[in-house]
Amino acid sequence: MSSQIDHLLNETRHFAPSREFVAQAVAGADLYDRAKVDREGFWAEQARELLHWHKPFTEVLDWSNPPFAQWFADGELNVSYNCLDRHVEAGNGDRVALLWEGEPGDDRRVTYAELTDEVKRLANVLEGLGIGHGDRVAIYMPMIPEAVAAMLAVARVGAIHSVVFGGFSADSLRARIDDAGARLVITADGGWRKGKVSPLKPAVDQALADRGSGPQESVEHVIVVKRGENEVAWVEGRDLWWHDVVPAASADHTAQPFPAENPLFILYTSGTTGKPKGILHTSGGYLTQATFTNRVVHDIHPETDVYWCTADIGWITGHSYVTYGPLANGATQVLYEGTPETPHPGRWWEVIEKYGVSVFYTAPTAIRSFMKLGRQIPQSFDLSSVRVLGSVGEPINPEAWVWYRDVIGEDRAPIVDTWWQTETGAIMISALPGVTVTKPGAAQVAVPGISVDVVDEAGEHVGTGNGGLLVITEPWPSMLRGIWGDPERFVETYWEKFADKGFYFAGDGARLDEDGDVWLMGRVDDVMNVSGHRLSTAEIESSLVAHEATAEAAVVGASDETTGQAVVAFVILKESFLKAHTPDGLAAQLRSWVGEQIGPIARPRDIYIVSELPKTRSGKIMRRLLRDVAEGREVGDTTTLADTAVMSVISAQVK
Repeated sequence: MSSQIDHLLNETRHFAPSREFVAQAVAGADLYDRAKVDREGFWAEQARELLHWHKPFTEVLDWSNPPFAQWFADGELNVSYNCLDRHVEAGNGDRVALLWEGEPGDDRRVTYAELTDEVKRLANVLEGLGIGHGDRVAIYMPMIPEAVAAMLAVARVGAIHSVVFGGFSADSLRARIDDAGARLVITADGGWRKGKVSPLKPAVDQALADRGSGPQESVEHVIVVKRGENEVAWVEGRDLWWHDVVPAASADHTAQPFPAENPLFILYTSGTTGKPKGILHTSGGYLTQATFTNRVVHDIHPETDVYWCTADIGWITGHSYVTYGPLANGATQVLYEGTPETPHPGRWWEVIEKYGVSVFYTAPTAIRSFMKLGRQIPQSFDLSSVRVLGSVGEPINPEAWVWYRDVIGEDRAPIVDTWWQTETGAIMISALPGVTVTKPGAAQVAVPGISVDVVDEAGEHVGTGNGGLLVITEPWPSMLRGIWGDPERFVETYWEKFADKGFYFAGDGARLDEDGDVWLMGRVDDVMNVSGHRLSTAEIESSLVAHEATAEAAVVGASDETTGQAVVAFVILKESFLKAHTPDGLAAQLRSWVGEQIGPIARPRDIYIVSELPKTRSGKIMRRLLRDVAEGREVGDTTTLADTAVMSVISAQVK
């Protein structure tokens, strides 16, 4: 189903790239044709053009033991060399790699030569501590240049990094250290967040406190960056200050080549139930697709662009589109430590103005938060440098898409709304900004060289206009190579559902429009079955947010004796409407609105007016907790929330 408001935005507001943009765009429509003619040859061409291979590969894809793929397996490369040394050797050492902005306003400009020097020194420190090929290193850091250097130094010596988001608790950190068997932890005393220092080293100490009885005894050393200046405990012989050991190390370090299938990193999914899944990615195929997609989707011109992806390195977006893709492309990028509203709600726009950001990549949750605050804030800054806008993390509703283009892109910058996952490693579905005629809210089409489909429960193509399950039908270079230490779980989780077809099941619902473009409908868990009708939570949320009274909305399916599931909505209203109307009256208006826009079957059974929504520190709404409230259950684990008290407030407002 498609609401009238979606129809209005999507059918009357299509956006073709301007002639000027097409003329300078990195990607052309020929990419699709080349990939269609010879998919494996296409990826081999990208790997050879975009990367330096110490030993050229002759094999492209080995799919003889599905679902365990190997890409470019007989080739050898060094990931760190591809992100650093080769740019310096090409004469671009003076190009700025990182334009770092601390939350308090301090800043640093780190050139490729300087970053290479730091990484070489740290690589020598790591090797001096006995860290080498195949060893695991946990990284638990704020968004500072040393965090990027740490990732690259670990990769340089052939070790495997496991970056843990700095917002995770000591227990979460311990679980990840234990599962990976990390020998070393790289952290900081603390990092700035929301106007104060968030301590990190104390969490590491707590995670390692039970040494001697569990796997965490594998940790031999902890390297600590001094950033927050907060007091920390010290374990002599184990703990080392970065500023003591790294500057004192030699800056002479030769990057040795490793096989393309050498493991590069483990990244744990942030599930709140059961054992976290350690998603394993390797080197050659991952770096090929991350570099290619960053180049063509974000339209990166390394000589002139200033690129900014707002993701934390603790998530896959920060791996692929902060560390590896942009640096492999030789780009200049902004690295920002803090939150978008500190010390004032225009902080991000101030950063864009300061550095002349030309390519901006962020999450729909952030965009909707800015909408709530009003366009007058971004419009008080000079955003004329912005020429490409990107969206990542969840489906973006059409109204937010249009606001993003109109207000931040000043009605000229194309939007690339990207779909991908921790498991896919790199962007899979997106517009290409110099090629695609975009539609507000549509993910659009698979990028060149990627094969996706929307199928029913039997794995059959659903056709246009119908909802179904999004699958990837062919192996891709940056695909996960497994779940760390658990190959059976890997097969069961991602491949078992369509084992006879060989499809990877992404866990997302989607539909195809009449042009064959993909529209994401949210996680399958978020696709409700109401009286036999499949309804998307994302579509109902989009309809609610399209109402002029709504600032934000989250929809869940709650058990219902009559209909199987019922639609329950949690809505934050704009202050101006709350002053002029009663909450009950507005809730009734919104129920009618959804019924009018989508159809009576989608009308929420309950609409709760709330002041906040439960979000993780990365900005994702925890719908599982809202489902607990909607079904009258005790609220589950809230430890991953940015504000653990928010559920108490919501529960009180709902009663």
